[in-house]
Amino acid sequence: MEIDKAIRESDDRRLKTKYNNAIYVIQRALALYSIEEVAFSFNGGKDSTVLLHLLRAGYFLHQAEQTQCNGDLSDREFKFPIRTIYFESSSAFPEINSFTYETASTYGLQLDILRQDFKSGLEALLKAKPIRAIFLGVRIGDPTAVGQEQFSPSSPGWPPFMRVNPILDWSYRDVWAFLLTCKVRYCSLYDQGYTSIGSIHDTVPNALLGVNNSDNSKEKFRPAYLLPDGRLERAGRAKKCSPPVSGCFSSVSNGLKSVDLHKNGMLKALVIAVGDEILFGSIADQLGPSLCRKLCSIGWTVSQIAVVRNDVDSVAEEVERRKSENDMVFIYGGVGPLHSDVTVAGVAKAFGVRVAPDEEFEEYLRHLISDKCTGDRNEMAQLPEGITELLHHEKLPVPLVETAQPLSKLGLDFPDLSIGCYRESRYGSLVISFRGKDEARIEAAAEALRKKFHPGAFNEIN
Repeated sequence: MEIDKAIRESDDRRLKTKYNNAIYVIQRALALYSIEEVAFSFNGGKDSTVLLHLLRAGYFLHQAEQTQCNGDLSDREFKFPIRTIYFESSSAFPEINSFTYETASTYGLQLDILRQDFKSGLEALLKAKPIRAIFLGVRIGDPTAVGQEQFSPSSPGWPPFMRVNPILDWSYRDVWAFLLTCKVRYCSLYDQGYTSIGSIHDTVPNALLGVNNSDNSKEKFRPAYLLPDGRLERAGRAKKCSPPVSGCFSSVSNGLKSVDLHKNGMLKALVIAVGDEILFGSIADQLGPSLCRKLCSIGWTVSQIAVVRNDVDSVAEEVERRKSENDMVFIYGGVGPLHSDVTVAGVAKAFGVRVAPDEEFEEYLRHLISDKCTGDRNEMAQLPEGITELLHHEKLPVPLVETAQPLSKLGLDFPDLSIGCYRESRYGSLVISFRGKDEARIEAAAEALRKKFHPGAFNEIN
C-alpha cells in the first residue's frame, strides 16, 4: 500500500505517531462494525482528503491482518468498499466538485450524493442504509470539535450514529505533512492561497499568504502548506456578526466577557495566583503586586487577588466564579510540565473545553529542548481548546523536563505526601519540598528522589 509505505519510509517521527494512532482508530471501528455499517463523509477539503487515504490504508491493513497475509499486497488489485457520502451544494466551489468526482473515479469510491442539508440528508440516508458509524475529518480547532472524542455518539436531535474521528488530534501542519509526504492529490484551491474552504460566499484566500506585486497585477498567493501559523488557517473565512451602531468587533475570548473599549468607567481585572508554596508560606508572591501596579498604571482597577491550591478543581472553581464579574482574568503559576502544574487543565475545565496541542508552541519547545521533547503530545504544549493567541512564548524559560518525569513517578509512589516544586526566583535554584504526617515517609521519598539523579545534582538537602 503506497500510503503506508510512504509513512514508514518518512523521517518524521511525529507524523508516524499521528498516522499510527489514526490507523488504530480506523481498525478499531472496522472491528466493531461491518463494512456495510460504516460510511465516510467526504467534502473535497484537505482534512477529508487526508482521511480518505488513511481509510484506504487502514482498510488495506485490516484486510491483510484478517487474511493473515505476510506478503506484499501492494501489487494486488485493491478496491475501497467504504460507502462515501458527498453533500453537493450550489454554493460549493467548482474546484471542490471537480476534485470530488475525479477522486471518486480514481479510487473507485461508492459515492452517495446528497443535495439536502446535512441533517436531513443523513436522516434520509440512515433510513435507507444500515449505517451505524460515520468517519469524519474533524480536527481539534474546528467549530464542531468541542466536546468530541475519537468515538462520539451523534448529538441529541440528530439521527443516531457513531461519529468516528481518526484525525481529531491532528494539527494543520500534520495534515500538510501527510499530504506532501504521501504525494497525493488535493484540491487546487489550496495552491491558490485558500487554507480553509467553506462556501463561495464566505471563503477567500488567506491574506497571510499574499505575495506583494510591484506591477499592480492580480494579487497572488502562496500555497496553503506555507502558512507559518496553523492556528490562522480560518483567517480566510468570513466572520458572521450583527453590525452594532459603532461597527462590528469580532474576537474570540475563550468565554471571558468581551471588553468594550468604548464603555464608561475603568476596566476591572482579577488576579489569580496558583501555588501551594504561597499558601504554605514557603515563598512570597512577587508577581501579584507587580502585576497590580502595572494594571493600575494603565488605568485598570484590580478587584481582587486570589491564591488557590495546585488543584484542578480549585483553579476551575475560582475562574468560573469570577470570570463574569471582570473584564479580564490574569492567572499565573502552575504552568509547566510538572505533576503539580494544573493551571491549564483548571482553566479548560472552567470553560468546559479540553486541553489541545498548540502546534506553534510545540514547535518552539521541540526547537528549544530537542530530544527531551519526544512523542506527539508534550504536556507543555497543551492549551485550552479554542485559544487564539499565545503571547511572548519565545521569552519563556526552558521547561524543567528532566525533573518532571521523576517527580511524577515519585508522586505515584508516595500518594500520601504533598510534593511541591518551585524556583526561588525566575532563574533561581529549583526547590523540591515534601510535606506529610509521617517523617519516615518523607525521608524515604527524599532518598528515592536522590537515587533518580546523578550524585551532586542537589546543592543542599534539609
